[in-house]
Amino acid sequence: MTLETISAESASFVHRSVLLQESISGLNIKPDGIYIDATFGRGGHSQHILKQLSENGRLIALDRDDAAIEAAKTFSDDPRFSIHHVAFSNIKDVVNELDLMGEIDGVLMDIGVSSPQLDDASRGFSFQKDGPLDMRMDRSSGMSAATWLQYADLDEITMVLKTYGEEKFGKRIAHAVIEQRAIKPLETTAEFAALIDKAVPVKDKYKHPATRSFQGVRIFINGELDQLNAGLEGAVEVLKPGGRLAVISFHSLEDRVVKRFIRSQSKGKDVPHNMPITQQEIDADKVLKAIGKAIKPSREEVSENVRSRSSVLRVAEKL
Repeated sequence: MTLETISAESASFVHRSVLLQESISGLNIKPDGIYIDATFGRGGHSQHILKQLSENGRLIALDRDDAAIEAAKTFSDDPRFSIHHVAFSNIKDVVNELDLMGEIDGVLMDIGVSSPQLDDASRGFSFQKDGPLDMRMDRSSGMSAATWLQYADLDEITMVLKTYGEEKFGKRIAHAVIEQRAIKPLETTAEFAALIDKAVPVKDKYKHPATRSFQGVRIFINGELDQLNAGLEGAVEVLKPGGRLAVISFHSLEDRVVKRFIRSQSKGKDVPHNMPITQQEIDADKVLKAIGKAIKPSREEVSENVRSRSSVLRVAEKL
């Protein structure tokens, strides 16, 4: 099967790939190179990477979502493609197993929850569709959001909502959760969203009151910031000199992690002023260099896909 014969069903999700052309361009793809799509999703970015690879090129995809692994069967007849059912934080382990350490030409990460995950009510990611309060990206392991909300204490719930959700009314919501579960456990997204709506005293007319809380619980349940840090560190290790790292994030917490990581890897040694040390010695610890500035979606993209509005792309190159 060639890319031209991909089914209409798989083609339907290509338009959901945010900052598609910008991220593919950022990878600076070489036809015979080896690339990693560390967050396969439904394959929109992978499809466009494969279009630029020759028969000697190779694309390794990763995803911890079983639905993404199922979707990847669309690409199963392409000998250049393989997928691994792991979180992108395990990128180094996968590359080690393939004996390709230091040979990767580019890594793409599209962080956060995907449109298909949001649109599937059974996954429990969206407050706009009623379904079981799950929120796990890998449903084969870990604790669901409903289970965690049933047993976490007040301080932990408050911390998650305030830290990961940046919800200023986190303590009020946490109190409401504790009170509600004494009567009946929260089991659905609609129940949790309604509780938040009632607990929040001041509403943002541009944002649903449950937005930040759902984000915070999802990030915590999936360990997303820890995953991101591990994934970034692993990506730098697997890249060859001149290899590119392209990361798309969707909210300020993620983008700050990416921005700070690239900045820290682009700095030389921290030495006291006027120390007798050469610039070459200072620069010896530099691992990355940022490529251009942060890229945001165009007005046209946002008008076509409102979910792209908060996305940010950052690109760096390994020295």
